[in-house]
Formats: sequence, C-alpha cells, structure tokens
Amino acid sequence: MNDFSIYDRIMASVLDHRLPPGTRLTEDKLAQIFGVSRTIIKPVLVRLANEHIVTLAPNKGATIATPTQHESREVFEARRLIEPVLLSHFMQQATAADINVLSQLLDDETQAQHAKDMRTAIRLSGEFHLHIANRSGHETFGGILREMVSRSSLILMTWGKPAATLADPQSCGCDAHHALVDAIRLGDVAAAQALMHQHLLDIEAQLDFLQHPEKTFPIEEVLSA
Repeated sequence: MNDFSIYDRIMASVLDHRLPPGTRLTEDKLAQIFGVSRTIIKPVLVRLANEHIVTLAPNKGATIATPTQHESREVFEARRLIEPVLLSHFMQQATAADINVLSQLLDDETQAQHAKDMRTAIRLSGEFHLHIANRSGHETFGGILREMVSRSSLILMTWGKPAATLADPQSCGCDAHHALVDAIRLGDVAAAQALMHQHLLDIEAQLDFLQHPEKTFPIEEVLSA
C-alpha cells in the first residue's frame, strides 16, 4: 500500500466520522495496520497536519485534530466567502447530469437522516458541497473548499448537536439542499447564493461549544476494516 492509499483511507475514515477528534495515530501502529514502514507513514501524517486534520506534537505523536471554537468560526466564515462564488461558476456550466448528481446525493442524505445515520448524512452533505466545487472549474477556491469540508467534518463531529436532535431535516441541511437544487434548476444565481450563505450560517449556529467531544475508538477497528 502506498502513501496516497493510506492518506485516502485515513481521510475517508475522518469524513465518515469513524475517527473522531482526539484519536491517537501512532506511526508504529499505522505501519502495522497498513503493512508498511514508518518512513511511508510519516509524510502522510505531515500532509494531514498541513491540512489541519491531524495535530502533531513533540514526543506525543499525532492525533486527529480537535478544532477550537475560534477555528470553527473561521472555517465557516471562509466557506461563506468561497462557496457562493463556486456556486455561481458551477451554475454557469452545470449540465443536467451534474444537477442529477446533486439530486441523488440529496436523496441519499435524506435516507441516511431517516435512518438516523447522521455520520453518513454529514458525509453526504459534504459530498454535495464538494460536487459543486469540483464541477465549478475554479481550481483555487475548489482546492481551499476541499480542505474546509474536511475540517467542517471534524467541527461537526466535535461540536455538532447529538444525532437525536438532528432528526429534523430542516435542522441538518436537507431542506436547504432541496432549495438550492431548485434554485440551480431555475438558473437563479442570486437566490442560490443567498440560500448557500444562509445555509452555512444555520450550520454554524447549531454548533454547541459546551458539550464534550465524543469518545475515541481503537484505530485497528476502523482502519483495518
């Protein structure tokens, strides 16, 4: 297994909320899990640290990052600046197939919420936003957003409301995504941008910085699967 595959496996586990903030990622353990040397693991952890997914501390190794309240606010502020621009570019060139992908992601997200599988719902919500970015043709903002979505997943995992309080589709973004898809189909750029801006404000408003981050799990149970 190469370093790109290891990076993808760890990142996917973060986005799926199977590696919560605070999870320790020791080089020896990761090398054992993936059947590689520590020299392969080290640059992967450095890359994740550069993307603010992992925290590296001297003599302590790596842990999945726990975003602070200040960092969380910054991430959503950045997203509110970037995503309306990406949405405008997307709408200028989106095909029917692109819009159908958004609709399918929305259907899958809704099903996950009805099943109370909020980890999957949050991941699919991120994929909804990333599809817009990836098909916008704006490489600079798209690259920034890809990092922001990963960090948002950590933020929601750490400070988001418990799953029981997210059963209402309006509270977790489905209604906002439905409205966005409708505005995109109509070609109403101004309305779509306003909806995106409000959607991101609503997500940030639901963060609860008084609760405790969820418990961690042995990485063997996650990465060996």
